[in-house]
Amino acid sequence: MNKQGVLAAGAAAVTVVLWASAFVAIRHVGQEISAGALSLGRLLVGSVLLGIFVFARPRRWPARGDWKFLLACGLLWFGVYNLALNEAEHHLDAGTTAMLVNIGPLLIALLAGVLLHEGFPRQLVMGSVVAFGGVVLIGLSSSNGSAETWGVVLCLVAAAAYAIGVVSQKPLLARLPALEVTWLSCVIGAVACLPFGPTLVHEVGDARASTIWWVVFLGAFPTAIAFTTWAYALARTTAGRMGATTYLVPPITIFLGWLLLGESPAPVAYGGGALCLVGVAISRYRRRAVAAIPAVSVESPDSNPSSKS
Repeated sequence: MNKQGVLAAGAAAVTVVLWASAFVAIRHVGQEISAGALSLGRLLVGSVLLGIFVFARPRRWPARGDWKFLLACGLLWFGVYNLALNEAEHHLDAGTTAMLVNIGPLLIALLAGVLLHEGFPRQLVMGSVVAFGGVVLIGLSSSNGSAETWGVVLCLVAAAAYAIGVVSQKPLLARLPALEVTWLSCVIGAVACLPFGPTLVHEVGDARASTIWWVVFLGAFPTAIAFTTWAYALARTTAGRMGATTYLVPPITIFLGWLLLGESPAPVAYGGGALCLVGVAISRYRRRAVAAIPAVSVESPDSNPSSKS
């Protein structure tokens, strides 16, 4: 793997870990901050932090044709996805939420194959199916069997918004820096969530200081940093292959939940986590091309003009 490949893999790893931590943080913050207010607070923090870095360097503004993709990415992935996910965690347990939201990578592979002409590589399809099986095991092992219909619908909405957002973002990264694409999308999402401003002000005023810091954490790390590292890695691989990487989020979420919240997953969940790892490995495996050894022609002395007198 070359240097760019190593950096892209590192960026993807940062994204996966930080997005996994977001599930733990949302579950904690949701006790005091409602879904809409949390979405707005997180996006405002992310927009400000990303804006500092964007305006500290030369900028390349999007062309007119780029705005339709930016609006789709910002409104759906940064806006609708956050709202739906935050509200879903009020209705479903973490395992069921992870299982349903992680339909997203399968939708990404399908949409990218059709709309971005990435096709359907056998290894990506096989790896996605294996990893999704792991997500199902994790969800079933931790589900309490009382999934509310509204929560299920919200997770499916979040998964669809996530998939469409990723596919909309991919063409932008061929023309614009990852940092600017992330910042503009974050700002669009924040503007869309502005109607929740009064609720945010009221709930933050009544919240504990630790809860406010969790909101800042969500805006700084799983949003500003993780979405930027995601865009950096996505610019250097296919949307389908990158989407399959996020199957690692549920097992890492279970580990963080055990570490930070004292949650002990069922033994089946560990098997699901192992399947996720295997599936991602399959989807990202690239068979090394064997370098061909050039044939060496041996000429007889008689055919060499210099040997003739």
